[in-house]
Amino acid sequence: MVQSWLHAFRLRTLPLALSCIGMGGFLAAADGFFAWNIFLLAALTTIFLQVLSNLANDYGDAVSGIDSEERKGPKRAVQSGAITKQQMQVAMLVFVLLSLASGITLLLISFGLNWSALLFFFGLGLLSIAAAIAYTVGRRPYGYVGLGDISVLIFFGLVGVMGSYYLFAQQLRVELILPALSCGLFSIGVLNINNIRDIESDQKAGKFSIPVRIGKQNAAYYHILLTVLGIACALAFVMLDFKNAWQLLFLIVVPLFYSISAAVKNKPSEQLDPYLKRMAISTLLFVLLFGIGMLRA
Repeated sequence: MVQSWLHAFRLRTLPLALSCIGMGGFLAAADGFFAWNIFLLAALTTIFLQVLSNLANDYGDAVSGIDSEERKGPKRAVQSGAITKQQMQVAMLVFVLLSLASGITLLLISFGLNWSALLFFFGLGLLSIAAAIAYTVGRRPYGYVGLGDISVLIFFGLVGVMGSYYLFAQQLRVELILPALSCGLFSIGVLNINNIRDIESDQKAGKFSIPVRIGKQNAAYYHILLTVLGIACALAFVMLDFKNAWQLLFLIVVPLFYSISAAVKNKPSEQLDPYLKRMAISTLLFVLLFGIGMLRA
């Protein structure tokens, strides 16, 4: 049973969830605003939200019938019968409560009794919880009509990076949108690989992801575009205030992104599952190198 829950948590997605918080933390540290207690609580809250999203995805795909024997990825917990629907509902509720408890603690430490900031970020938190669940759960899951990419760009990019930066600094700079977009675009890349892998079963089940809508070959070119734009945004941010070559350290990860893009373009969809983890880890490595470069600049 423990193994079934660990599979349902999809631990391999956590590096991606931590990437946006890491980027926000590095940006704040470079500007002199970093605090470990805020970073650790932000990371914990993000992990709870990511696990909630994974559980909701497992549950929603099983209830809707999207998960079937034809699916190419790993077996899902509810669809395979390893975890019942009722057990998954309880687990989702637990992670909603954990996300709220951790998030509220984070906001109180960051903002004190600044009620305008507290209420705004509490609203963002509730929206994040709703987005995590509504991706595949409900009468009209937005993930089934191809809107998952937009949601990922918003929550793993703009909100994740700029929101976490604001928790440290309680201010924003407009150019921060560039590294936020980088994180968001690379995160969409992970989702895109997932959707290309499942393109055949999704098409039969009526899930209209971007790859289902545009076809595998175009989805591969879409993945390349996401990667190129993500790197370009990072370069543009660096060039706005270039100081030394350390700021280009993140370019070390470009060959990894290239190899993943080549696999997405050339390999059959059923062979793409390992590249989900590679894309997530490459994104986290990009953030670490980008952050080290900023701190050494």
